[in-house]
Amino acid sequence: MGGRSGVTNVRVALDAMGGDNAPAAIVAGGLAAVAADPELELILVGREPELMAAAGHPRVTVVNASEVVEMDDHPATAVRAKKDSSISVAARLVADGRADAVVSAGNSGAVLAAAVFVIKRLPGVERPAIGAPIPTKTGMALLIDSGANTEVKPEYLRQWALLGDAYARRVLGIAEPKVALLSNGEEEGKGDELTVAAYPLLRDALPNFAGNVEGKALFSGAVDVVVTDGFTGNVVLKTIEGTADFILSGIRDAAMSSLTGKVGGLLLRPNLQPLRDKADWRKHGGAPLLGVNGVCIIAHGRSDAEATANAVKRAAEQVRSNVVAEMAAALRPAAGARREAVG
Repeated sequence: MGGRSGVTNVRVALDAMGGDNAPAAIVAGGLAAVAADPELELILVGREPELMAAAGHPRVTVVNASEVVEMDDHPATAVRAKKDSSISVAARLVADGRADAVVSAGNSGAVLAAAVFVIKRLPGVERPAIGAPIPTKTGMALLIDSGANTEVKPEYLRQWALLGDAYARRVLGIAEPKVALLSNGEEEGKGDELTVAAYPLLRDALPNFAGNVEGKALFSGAVDVVVTDGFTGNVVLKTIEGTADFILSGIRDAAMSSLTGKVGGLLLRPNLQPLRDKADWRKHGGAPLLGVNGVCIIAHGRSDAEATANAVKRAAEQVRSNVVAEMAAALRPAAGARREAVG
């Protein structure tokens, strides 16, 4: 189910035509990932004439896709109409077992649609969700959903909590991840109608449910998985990105404003670099789409070669962690109970 158990040699299908900097930067990033991982096989998917120059590497192959889903295309309509688009072909490679993961920096809605229509959802998942990594004082946490679903039911939040819990165990290496519900207060009963209704569902589904968490505590490391609707999650994610850029650029400008600042900046650089890396979306590569029957990484539309290489690296890590099987197992009891209720 969604991967090969115990696999070390990983096959990643990379949508070479997706993103603002495609195909040159995407291909360059994919090749960098292959160079860094001797057990990685890369499948470049896109217009063959533009990609053949990269096919000389022994662990790189090219699969032709004659169409491209543009950023302004309607996602679901484009995926249905453009059967030979690079993202549809890449997703089909995963569905057919010819690739273990798919990575795309293209139209994120189209990536979601291709994953749902082609790779399919895991049993027990009604809506897949995007899990975005966010930096904390103690490491990294997962924000789910961070943009896939704006209209949400309480049951979806329960499913995403289970997906996030499995992801944190397998990928983040946290034995007992603390899962929380994003709200405007820590007390039970705080929040809007959706949050209040979801609270008991998460509490009953997860023995390690940490209750509600406020936005100010996201970076404290107090929780490992933060569950919310896709609209709120996307606003939070974009706010984090903008705040990080503002703070880091402010520090840089202050350091360059005077000789004293330049000297101080040089002295602080070794200590500031790890913080900068944690806040840099390029270092994380992309966000996993959780709840589909395969590893799918949605990379930033502005991905350059560095971001692409890291996105491919994250995809390989998730395949090797067998996270899809872990998520399927977490959802299996709920799926079985729902089938019994329907019966």
